[in-house]
Amino acid sequence: MGHLLTVATCSLNQWALDWEGNVSRIVDSIHKAKDAGARLRVGPELEICGYGCLDHLIEQDLFLHSFEMLRRILLDETCHGILLDIGMPVQHRNQRFNCRVLCLDGKILMIRPKMWLANDGNYREMRHFTPWMRPRETEQYHLPRILQEIQGATHVLFGDAVISTPDTCFGAETCEELFTPDAPHIAMSLDGVEIFTNSSGSHFSLQKLDTRLQLIMEATRKCGGVYLYANQQGCDGDRLYYDGSAMIIVNGDVVAQGSQFSLNDVEVVTATVDLEEVRAYRSLTSRSFQAARSQAKYQRVQTSFELSTEDEDTDIGRRPTPPINPRFHSVEEEIALCAGCYLWDYLRRSGTAGFLVPLSGGIDSCATATIVFSMCRIVMKAIEEGNAQVIEDVKRIAKYDGEGVLPKTPQALCNQVFTTIYMGMKKQSSQETRGRAKALAEAIGSHHVNLDIDDVYNAQKNLVLQTHNFEPKFRVEGGTNQENLTLQCLQARIRMVTAYEYGQIIPTARNRPGGGSLLVLGSANVGESLRGYLTKYDCSSADINPIGSIDKADLKRFIAWAEKDFNLLCLHDFLTAVPTAELEPITDTYVQSDEADMGMTYQELTIFGRLRKVNKLGPFGMFQRLVHDWNVDRERRPEDDAPAYTPAQVAEKVKRFFHFYAINRHKMTTITPALHCNDYSPDDNRFDLRPFLYPPFWKSWSFKKIDWELEKIEKRRK
Repeated sequence: MGHLLTVATCSLNQWALDWEGNVSRIVDSIHKAKDAGARLRVGPELEICGYGCLDHLIEQDLFLHSFEMLRRILLDETCHGILLDIGMPVQHRNQRFNCRVLCLDGKILMIRPKMWLANDGNYREMRHFTPWMRPRETEQYHLPRILQEIQGATHVLFGDAVISTPDTCFGAETCEELFTPDAPHIAMSLDGVEIFTNSSGSHFSLQKLDTRLQLIMEATRKCGGVYLYANQQGCDGDRLYYDGSAMIIVNGDVVAQGSQFSLNDVEVVTATVDLEEVRAYRSLTSRSFQAARSQAKYQRVQTSFELSTEDEDTDIGRRPTPPINPRFHSVEEEIALCAGCYLWDYLRRSGTAGFLVPLSGGIDSCATATIVFSMCRIVMKAIEEGNAQVIEDVKRIAKYDGEGVLPKTPQALCNQVFTTIYMGMKKQSSQETRGRAKALAEAIGSHHVNLDIDDVYNAQKNLVLQTHNFEPKFRVEGGTNQENLTLQCLQARIRMVTAYEYGQIIPTARNRPGGGSLLVLGSANVGESLRGYLTKYDCSSADINPIGSIDKADLKRFIAWAEKDFNLLCLHDFLTAVPTAELEPITDTYVQSDEADMGMTYQELTIFGRLRKVNKLGPFGMFQRLVHDWNVDRERRPEDDAPAYTPAQVAEKVKRFFHFYAINRHKMTTITPALHCNDYSPDDNRFDLRPFLYPPFWKSWSFKKIDWELEKIEKRRK
């Protein structure tokens, strides 16, 4: 059959700057790989310090501690007998590099720096690291003193090289390098490298796994070879959730895939592969000619360690791991699992007592509450599977009467760690929203508080009457727009203060052991943030916003899915309700509507958001695109649900969007940190860096260009 060997990759739930915890998980993954018979183990990017260290990566302490932790691993003889590919930062000649340290039996074989750095969207690697700009070149790295005695040398090889064993050759590729057009695995494959390791810190976005998997499958389908993909998993201290899904792919076929969402801190994926299959796959004449012509020759670091043995090859009970169909989750499942796992990591690592959600009776806060219930379901499943870490965390966070007693249902756990609060107003709040909030709380088991804030609201409003002898009124009562806005914002901000008051006192009032506060969760969706349709420092101001980069359509799909999958029949009423902030009095002829207030639909906001961020269009470019996409006169297919507008209406819509986007940009500077789920998030703190004081868009050159273009279009139409 040829050269059979077992290889291992992993997903680790690392935590930025959790030095000893991170090393413990690395060592655990090495032990699991060895127990499975693996002779090569690869781990995630920057696994020793944690990927999300951000500006800690420019601190000298971080480099010192990284080497101290590497020393622990090298001295641990239980980690010997297997080739290790470990991720950590390394400082070389006063430059900082994102590196793979390749080790065997307590010795460093070489250090491979990352060549192509991720530097857009959520990533700022160029801020923290220098790319290695010399492909297939190496030099000597001077080891720190704490490693010289272990190494028995003062220097090791540093640069772009590969490892050669008696039976094969493997090379390291790091995260972003896979996504580049001239990826390192191409040149390595032409030089005879048969195994590629990829160590990633790849964050979750909705449906991103498919892109990632297709890239790896195509890489090995074209080049041949064994590809080991490792990834970070969980929340390591920032807005990102790393979705694991460690994989092993052989010649374009997936042979092993780990879970995409899991509460396991350490997950090791192994497969037995046949190197002869790789060699046979690469026997194409055209490929051989390209390899012979290629100037891409790598320095090979020689080691006598074999990844396969003759004894194992003759074991008739051993066979290559067969291909499998890769697993994908729907968007609805991804929201439930990603946000649920993220919230559990955040809760257990923050040391707080639980979560609180201001439940309005609308679909956004309903979605946030349902995500917390999803978290409780995931936790209960992990308890049933005997996950020791989860059981330990539950005993600490959700303490029950009796030693070692654990919750029996998601609702029981939800009641201990989750509070929902409905903050109504007698004139503004309807019985329907109050009833929906109460029904949802009962269905998921949350500790629910139902109260009215009229007394606080009236006391605050009367301050203006006392100081200026002026009583502001709502628009429906004859007040001006400014009075109307003032009174709406007053209610919204009182709700924020009330939410934090209850979040801090409820654990004590309920006599929950351990004290601490509840983390307040936000419920502003990505469209509202993009449009600025929220009150600054209202209930959108929270500790974490699980739905902050999810659009209304996906939230509705999630709630419709959860209604059936979670058996929460009360969710149906949320789906059919008209979105409303309920900040203005309800009359016989008037009920406030979100979309009417915004002057655009949530569907349109999603389109604006994607064109602005993903397609990188300004006002004029967006008008040019949408005047065709939304053309009222064009022929449409039955499945085409795009809006239909005249060019003048499109121009008005685009101008309105950019006007409100510009005047509300300042709100994004204080927006609640949102779990990143979508690539058009307006998160100012990390993902979407733009000014927050703009010149008036209505007088801008861009808007004038739209007007001139509209004139040309209207002439042609006539």
